Amino acid sequence: MVTKAIIPVAGWGTRRLPITKSIEKCMLPVGNRPVVDFIVQDCIEAGITDIYFVVSEHSEQVRDYYRSNIDLNDYLKRTGKTDLLDMVRPPRVSLHYVVQSSYGKYGTAIPPSLVFRELAEGESVVIVGGDDFIYNPGGTSAVKRLIDAAEGVDGALYGARVEGDISRYGVLALDGTLCKGIVEKPTPGSEPSRLINISQYVLSYEAMRIIYDYAKTEQSGEYYITDVVNEYIVNGGKLRAVEIEGTYLDCGTVEGWLAANRIVMGDS
Repeated sequence: MVTKAIIPVAGWGTRRLPITKSIEKCMLPVGNRPVVDFIVQDCIEAGITDIYFVVSEHSEQVRDYYRSNIDLNDYLKRTGKTDLLDMVRPPRVSLHYVVQSSYGKYGTAIPPSLVFRELAEGESVVIVGGDDFIYNPGGTSAVKRLIDAAEGVDGALYGARVEGDISRYGVLALDGTLCKGIVEKPTPGSEPSRLINISQYVLSYEAMRIIYDYAKTEQSGEYYITDVVNEYIVNGGKLRAVEIEGTYLDCGTVEGWLAANRIVMGDS
């Protein structure tokens, strides 16, 4: 049973400057909620009991959002607005904050490596981004679908079907329902499938150990989780590839964030 999730939210959000100078990227609103809350609520629906936010040393807003605000609670009670208390109550899940130094190693493999020691031996974990999510109102939790897909194999990862040019993405190579590799930025016409990697995973303890060991090595440049995933598959690890249900919303760019707001608010 998978009960832990890792949500990396430590980035500076340089693609969203200047607004991310004062608002953490994962806290930008989609409708009336921060982006990251869509992921948190989906994790809770999937049965996750422990969420590990990997935050920067400067981060305060995620903590503030999810902690109880005694003054606000008191105000709502005094003014007869008790119906709003549920809206601001902290989620019924254990939240943990792991700091990633902005001066240290960087890349998508670093956040999960910092959480590895929190896992019990043999325990699998969910990894989901903090500024993108799968929007499927009324459907099954996206995280639960991924957890269920990992049953009987070593893990799972999501792919989103994209029309048009996908040469700027990592693209899933498939062998039936299994992923046989992630091809980064394939040349047009050589794409192994139409499913792009959206960096949402269920990974085994063994895969997480490889990530941890990889992050301890010294190298220049970024540490990519896809390098570890590909190595794990080459060495016999079996990851099921799952096509998303619903709409993949990437809020990491202004255009993607605006599109997410149009879609979510259009359904409200």
